[in-house]
Amino acid sequence: MDRDFDLVIVGGGMVGASLAVALSPLPLRVALVEPFAPDSDAQPSYDDRCTAISHGSQVILNTMGVWQDMQADASPIARIHVSEQGRPGIARLEAREQGVPALGYVVPNRSVGKALWKRLSAQSNLQCFMPAKLVSMRPGKDAMELDLEQADGQVLSVNARLVVAVDGARSVTREMAGIDSDVLDYQQTAIICNVTPEQDHQGQAFERFTTSGPLAVLPLGEKRCSVVWTVKRELAESIMALDDENFLLRLQEQFGYRLGRLLTVGQRSSYPLYRVKARQQLAQRLVVLGNAAHNLHPVAGQGFNLSLRDVAALAEVMASLEGVDPGTPAMLEQYMQWRREDQDKVLGFTHGLVRLFTSPFGPVKLARSAGLLSFDLVPGAKKLFARHTMGRAGRLPRLARGVPLV
Repeated sequence: MDRDFDLVIVGGGMVGASLAVALSPLPLRVALVEPFAPDSDAQPSYDDRCTAISHGSQVILNTMGVWQDMQADASPIARIHVSEQGRPGIARLEAREQGVPALGYVVPNRSVGKALWKRLSAQSNLQCFMPAKLVSMRPGKDAMELDLEQADGQVLSVNARLVVAVDGARSVTREMAGIDSDVLDYQQTAIICNVTPEQDHQGQAFERFTTSGPLAVLPLGEKRCSVVWTVKRELAESIMALDDENFLLRLQEQFGYRLGRLLTVGQRSSYPLYRVKARQQLAQRLVVLGNAAHNLHPVAGQGFNLSLRDVAALAEVMASLEGVDPGTPAMLEQYMQWRREDQDKVLGFTHGLVRLFTSPFGPVKLARSAGLLSFDLVPGAKKLFARHTMGRAGRLPRLARGVPLV
């Protein structure tokens, strides 16, 4: 068993597994540490939820060679319809206007996980420590020394020239590195479920802003829709306690009848919404990635897509090593300088949307309506907005341009 690695990725969820796949063509010794098996019911990353994958992210996944294994379960987004409850003004985005086959895709997390781990299981330069968890970390000579506790309680020590902390918003690895985070409680809860409407969605996604928070209704196969319903924290428990019939009536009040009546609802889940932002993403021989770096509000579905661009950029930096130690400050700062602008824009955009559409002030309400109306009439504004939401703005990594790393 090898105990010396170029990179140790702590966290095997969607972002950590994506990084391991992205690095697979490179001559690097990579380890992945994950406390759950990918097919375990306890694995929180690959559950029944769905993820909105942007056009740019689809290109990355396709270039990495995993898209074909999740494509059959992917529902294309042909149009996006944006509205505000009780106010005039509607904004629309069309894939054909942007010259792409789809603005994005809605994919079950289980399908994403299955595709990623199918590829990982065939990697010869990857060693998985699973189930295992990081229990301590300390700097050593030219490497970080990590202690991993395995399922039988035995502790195994490994060395990593670079540690990638990608173990979620409450990252233990980030804390071990002494990196603080800023946490903003939105006082909102996201209720997640699938519904079957009376009418076929025809590939249309809806983002509807209500007084309680944004409501996303996304197209799925079999004419179903994935719902991410944001409600005020104090209302969440009572809404979750409703029977299916009354839950659908409550949801219908918020969404309206653009797809006719909502007929059935599947299993519901909920989680509180926080924005978590690491105060720094670099430390000694360590980089913070995914939700450990920036955990976003789900409005506009930007979280995983932003992290996947981070993955593509870090993999490209690693591809340029040519014998250079991957944990050197210069290499890590090269990555951070590249990604800082995109991260700041997306964090500002998502936070701004939440604040804008929950403001109770009259002038702000009028400005929102006018903005939606004008947005639908100004092609230039649409194109710029679409480029950002599709992950096509700024300096794109090679994988996002369809160019393999090697």
